[in-house]
Amino acid sequence: MTKQTGNTGSNLRVDGQALWTDLMETARFGGTPKGGIRRLTLTDEDRQVRDWFVKTCESLGCTVTFDSMGNLFARRPGQDNALPPITMGSHLDTQPTGGKYDGILGVLGGLSVLRALHRSGYTTRHPIELINWTNEEGSRFTPPMMCSGVFAGIFTEQEVLDKRDRAGIRFGDELERIGYRGAEPCGRHPVTAYFELHIEQGPILEAEKKTIGIVEGVQGMRWYEVTVHGKDAHAGSTPMPMRHDALVASAKMIEALSEIAFAHAPTAVGTVGLIENRPNSNNVVPGETFFTVDLRDPNDAVVLEMETEFRKRFADIAEACGVTLDIVQIWDAPAVHFSPACIDMVAEAAAEGGYSARRMVSGPGHDAAYLASVAPTSMIFVPCKDGLSHNEEESILEPDAEAGANVLLRAVLKADAAFSREP
Repeated sequence: MTKQTGNTGSNLRVDGQALWTDLMETARFGGTPKGGIRRLTLTDEDRQVRDWFVKTCESLGCTVTFDSMGNLFARRPGQDNALPPITMGSHLDTQPTGGKYDGILGVLGGLSVLRALHRSGYTTRHPIELINWTNEEGSRFTPPMMCSGVFAGIFTEQEVLDKRDRAGIRFGDELERIGYRGAEPCGRHPVTAYFELHIEQGPILEAEKKTIGIVEGVQGMRWYEVTVHGKDAHAGSTPMPMRHDALVASAKMIEALSEIAFAHAPTAVGTVGLIENRPNSNNVVPGETFFTVDLRDPNDAVVLEMETEFRKRFADIAEACGVTLDIVQIWDAPAVHFSPACIDMVAEAAAEGGYSARRMVSGPGHDAAYLASVAPTSMIFVPCKDGLSHNEEESILEPDAEAGANVLLRAVLKADAAFSREP
């Protein structure tokens, strides 16, 4: 094998066609008739794509392990295997109606980096690792990014193992069932630096005709669960003034949330993405509703201000509608600022590759947000058509996927050259 001798591996390139083939190949695990993917955390489809990942990484000379949360680590040895690895990664799980690229582009882009190193025989100083984080989406088990959160000490192992989905199925039981609960305690795995490639999930890069987003951080976000308690009653015999209609009250609350977010535009957003109506019968006045609230802004103070406003508005609406209200905050992820050194590595990698680029902040949350508290971290964005994501019509261009993976490769090699044993 060719040893590193001051060379940064600048002549190395990923195989863009192989990357695209991997994207299409993995899309069959949970593929939907509309061309998207339904691959929820710890389902059989999740197990199948994990099995494929392990087999493929091992074929490239990597050793694959997994920790107590099912996070997967594919390790390529370096010259000095006592050094903590330079890492890259993302996630393999999807939304219920997800696309082919959200999350998995970062995993398969990392795989293309490993493939380029393997085929060239190039040996880095540090070991290089590719990580698949369990349950990034949070669509089956909430909140999102739970297992990178355990890794970073945000959540405890036990609280995540005891999480249940809407059907009452326990996270820990499903992790055992698919065979991916490892012995290594989550968070014990050393990391020198972390890079994550991802589709933008927004319209800016495409609108500005930029190929690479140099991500400087992630905006702050909070999630809440809201339960509105009214009173079930017969729809035909209960006069309107005597009703305690939980659904009507909820509709007014959802409208109020939208008004609050618009008032803090253009940076702030507020979303109700899940709602349940009970008993959900044609001729029964709804007695209870459950819905979620998602608040986000790059400024944590704005998120807090929106929370204060919606709590007051919701309470006023509940009183006017004759219902009661429970609001539970289930997730708080403050704004994150990535490592200036890693940001510069991504910027230099984009410039050296000749790619048009711009600096930006991520609207969605990512595992990188938690890794930033563990090791120097940054992200790389590539455009997606119309900014559309969390949708079966999600689409990207093959040259953009290749460009993002090449920037990832260059950034990883720069980190390998720059970081040493010392902090």
